[in-house]
Amino acid sequence: MPEGDTIHRTAATLQRAIGRQLVTGFESVFPALTRVDADRPLRGRVVERVEARGKHLLIWFSDDLILRTHMRMNGSWHIYRPGERWRRPHSDMRILIETAAMQAVAFTVPVAEFVTGRELQRHDVIGGLGPDPLSDDFRADEAVARMRAQGGREIADVLLDQTVIAGLGNVFKAEVLFVAGVDPFAPVDRLTREQLEHIVAVAARLMRANVGAGAGGPITTWSGMRRTTGRDDPSARLWVYGRAGRPCRRCGTPVSRRKQGLHARGTYWCERCQRTSARYT
Repeated sequence: MPEGDTIHRTAATLQRAIGRQLVTGFESVFPALTRVDADRPLRGRVVERVEARGKHLLIWFSDDLILRTHMRMNGSWHIYRPGERWRRPHSDMRILIETAAMQAVAFTVPVAEFVTGRELQRHDVIGGLGPDPLSDDFRADEAVARMRAQGGREIADVLLDQTVIAGLGNVFKAEVLFVAGVDPFAPVDRLTREQLEHIVAVAARLMRANVGAGAGGPITTWSGMRRTTGRDDPSARLWVYGRAGRPCRRCGTPVSRRKQGLHARGTYWCERCQRTSARYT
């Protein structure tokens, strides 16, 4: 699942592949993008930089044009050399950016738009993002303050709220709370400031440990290599996510799973390690 670490890896790899290069071709299946390209052609612009903000990928072109994409659950960006065979069918292509040296292809990306720098500053989604643990200017104290303002909301739902802390998805939600030893169903106002600070610190540590793009090759939304346990064994990468009914790697208690929140996202946790003996009313 594309979470903040995936988007930052993608941005870093795209930056190496097409950054500072002249655009020689552009295609898209999105009418809104093709209309902008017709009025303000991408061809001849320079890719100034590629960056991630939470789960959003921003490609900055010269003359004040920015492409924002969001991968949601199944989108991905790949890079290929000219003439290299794509690993996905052409029917899955949504955006194609070509330079003399590389092709950057967005497959099944559901959200894409062009904005100017001024529009980005006022953007209702980007402008409302919370602190990003993977950004250079991340402020843990601001993330904690935004959490404390959530009152009785359950902490697992709060971690998925991109206006509170940006970049976490369902995998990191479960893994962060397990490592922090916190009940995912605990209301925020029942947690101490120290617990919230610890959650934020764990989130930053785990996400940063999973950022590191490979050199070349296709970029996929899920590399299969996200790791929170620190173990090299590919079958032991995660603590609880996706392991319902299997023994906790720490105590042996069967891992629990339950749907949670407005969107009924699956939550995985260990009832013993995460102190769920007391229920909240």
